[in-house]
Amino acid sequence: MAAPKPHARLEGWIWVLIYGGLFGVVLGLAIGRVHEVAGWSLGVPGAILVVVGAALIYVRSRLEDSP
Repeated sequence: MAAPKPHARLEGWIWVLIYGGLFGVVLGLAIGRVHEVAGWSLGVPGAILVVVGAALIYVRSRLEDSP
């Protein structure tokens, strides 16, 4: 049986942030055609989530894996 990954929770949050943020950006672009303020209100936080997820990928690459 393989040992559990020590940073599995962080990796899970990384992908939730990235995919959730991309969903927000796409939804903001789609809604922005009808209501500009609502589009920006969804798109900008979505883009911020994508950037945070990408930054966490860098943070994860710098963490040491303990045996």
